[in-house]
Amino acid sequence: MPMLPLRILVLGDNAFHRSIAVNMLWQSGCQEVFVAADCAQALATLKQVGPVDITLCDMRMDGVDSLELLQRVGRSRLAGSIIISSSSLSADVRRAVGQLVSLLGMVLLGEVGEPLQFGALQQLLAKHVNEPVDEPVVSAVAVIVTEAEVRQALVDQQLQTYFQPKFNLLTGEVCSSEALARWHHPFKGVLPPAVFLPIIERCGLLDDLLFLQLEQGLRLQRQALDQGFALNISFNLHAAQLINTELTCRIKSFLAAHDLPGSGLTFELTETGLLEAPAISLESLVRLRMMGCSLSIDDFGAGFSSLQRLCQLPFNEIKLDAEFVRGLKQEPRCRAVISSTLALGEALGMTVVVEGIETEEQRQVLLELGCTQGQGYLCARPMTATGLLKWLDLQKLGAVSCYLSD
Repeated sequence: MPMLPLRILVLGDNAFHRSIAVNMLWQSGCQEVFVAADCAQALATLKQVGPVDITLCDMRMDGVDSLELLQRVGRSRLAGSIIISSSSLSADVRRAVGQLVSLLGMVLLGEVGEPLQFGALQQLLAKHVNEPVDEPVVSAVAVIVTEAEVRQALVDQQLQTYFQPKFNLLTGEVCSSEALARWHHPFKGVLPPAVFLPIIERCGLLDDLLFLQLEQGLRLQRQALDQGFALNISFNLHAAQLINTELTCRIKSFLAAHDLPGSGLTFELTETGLLEAPAISLESLVRLRMMGCSLSIDDFGAGFSSLQRLCQLPFNEIKLDAEFVRGLKQEPRCRAVISSTLALGEALGMTVVVEGIETEEQRQVLLELGCTQGQGYLCARPMTATGLLKWLDLQKLGAVSCYLSD
């Protein structure tokens, strides 16, 4: 049995069930396995041995608040993924637990029943090991950067824009590409947004990041046009940036400098912060639309959606949160939400893009539901500008394909 580079904590108040789980994990080749009978013991163990990759957690321990443990390990970055070992939770409670785990920055790998089945456990371990990543980035855990470092990174253009395509679910054709920030730190490697975005937001540097990405993105767009690709690029925009009355003028000047039309740009805004959008924010959105830019409401359904605001604000695209795709197979509610959002988009004349598509099975179900646009690792991961241009060339030649079967 090959050694799996995994550190796992088994939490449960039943000694017999704990021993079975530990034996199965050793048989699976896990590197280190720790045990705890309650939350206090679990936290003490983690404090002593450090973070683990996976916590196998019994959600129905007598007299133990397992939800509190999830909160503690998530906020302390002491566990990366969670496996629930209780099969008595209803589907809606499982979904709520999954949302809680996600909000705490962890991944819910799935649920194993009681008695524990070796095959089911191995599948979830393999899922963690084989979980796709954007690119070889350094974990945000234990990486500390200062405001001065972030400001210097902006000046030195260490923040690089990666691009992840959105694609036609039927043909695999690239519809557009989303711009994503990565920090190429000279000593710490490639750092994910979780390391630097909170500092950028706190220090009022969101516009600086946007303008840096616009310059890099429009340069790519011009190169793509020269190679025969009309590539729409979408940029993330925070609702707070809309109160800057100079924002649209700056965007217009970037377009003019590259001799490109506004129709080649899409701005994605999360619904958070839009519920109480002031008049100046609405004016900025209208100006962007009048410039020919598209507006997308991102992570739709992840917050407290306001259908009234969706009708009032000039969006023409909805990006449905990836959480609904992850639960597509197990949760009928997820399928219902996707179907309803597709119908809503059609009724409002808005394009619907589904995020987080990772498997062929998900694509087929989405096609059956009438979805035509999506984004996820099934087609492509985020890549550099150079990498995207090469990828587009290879796709044009038929050397790469988004789908293995059609």
